[in-house]
Amino acid sequence: VQLVESGGGSVQTGGSLILTCAASDQSSKTTCISWFRQIPGKERERVSTINRGHGVPYIADSVKGRFTLSRDDAKNTVYLQMNSLKPEDTAVYYCAADPSALGCFTSPRHWGQGTQVTVS
Repeated sequence: VQLVESGGGSVQTGGSLILTCAASDQSSKTTCISWFRQIPGKERERVSTINRGHGVPYIADSVKGRFTLSRDDAKNTVYLQMNSLKPEDTAVYYCAADPSALGCFTSPRHWGQGTQVTVS
C-alpha cells in the first residue's frame, strides 16, 4: 500500500493547514490510519488516529481543540485539519497505516514520505 501526504507548508502563528493522506487501496492494510509528527531531537509523537467505519478519532492532548481528523473511505483519504497553529507544531508530519489498532498506535507497518509543516 502507498500513502501519499500533501498539504504541508509554511504558515504564520494562528494559521491553518489541511494535511491529506491518500491511500492507494482500501484493503485491511489501511484499516487504521494515524498521523505522527517528528521534531528534530525529539521523540516521534502520535498526533491522531482514526479507524475505518467506526470510532471517535484519537487526538493527542498537545493538539486537542485545534486539530481534527476525518476520513473519507470512498476516496481512501484521511484529512488532518490543523487550526490555530503554533511554532511548536513545526515538524515533519507522517501518515501511517496498519491493519490493527495496536499497530496503528505504536508501530504502523506502512508509512508515507512525510510532509513538512513550518509555523513561524
